[in-house]
Amino acid sequence: MPGKRYLEAKKLVDPKKVYSIDEAVKLLKALPTTKFDAAIELHANLGVDPTKGDQQVRGTIVLPHGTGKTKKVIAFVEAEKEAEAKTAGADIMGNEETMEKILKTGVIEFDVAIATPGMMPKLSKLAKILGPRGLMPNPKTDTVGSNITKMIQEQKAGKVSFKNDDTGNIHQIFGRVSFDEIKLKENLLALIDAVKKVKPAAAKGIYIQNAVVCTTMSPGIHIEIPV
Repeated sequence: MPGKRYLEAKKLVDPKKVYSIDEAVKLLKALPTTKFDAAIELHANLGVDPTKGDQQVRGTIVLPHGTGKTKKVIAFVEAEKEAEAKTAGADIMGNEETMEKILKTGVIEFDVAIATPGMMPKLSKLAKILGPRGLMPNPKTDTVGSNITKMIQEQKAGKVSFKNDDTGNIHQIFGRVSFDEIKLKENLLALIDAVKKVKPAAAKGIYIQNAVVCTTMSPGIHIEIPV
C-alpha cells in the first residue's frame, strides 16, 4: 500500500509528460519531504543487449557535487604503503588480518574497496564475498592501481561507478533532497554525459531509450535526454 507522501507526490507528477531537465529538477524539489535526507536517483533504460559481452555499459564519474554521502573506504595495500593510504583518507587498512576476519564473518564495514595490483592475488579469496556486492576492486572502476592517494581521494570526493543490470538498465544516485536545484542539475547532466561517453560501439539505434528521475519515496519523473 503506497504511503501518504507517495500519493501526495503522485498528484504532482504527470506520468504522460516528458519533462525538461530544469522542469524535472524543480519538481523534485517541490515533492513532499521525508524525515531523512532522501537520495535522488536516475533510472535509464539503454538500447543495449545485456546478454552480449560487447554491449556492456560500465563507467565511473566524480560528480561535481558528490552524492551527499561520505564513503567509508578500505585500502588493500602493502604494509609500506599504509601510511600513504591513511594520509589520503582511507578508513580501514585491508591487511591479512582484515581479510581473514571478512572471510570468517562475512561482515562488510565499508562502502568501497581500493587495492594495489600486488594485493589482488591475495584478495582473490574474498571474491565470493565482495563480488556479489559489487565491492571487488576492479581496474575498470578505478579501484585498482598504484596511485593510492588519487584513488582514495576520488572515492571520498563522491566518485561513483555505474553499470547496466541484466535488463539493460542503469540505476544511479546523483544527489540528495537537500541539494539545491543547481547542484542537482549539474550532477544529473554530468552523469548523463558520462553514460553517453561509454556507449558500446556494438549498440545500435537509440542509446538512452527512456529515463526517469525520482526520490527514494516518489514516482518516476520522465525526462528529456539532452542531445
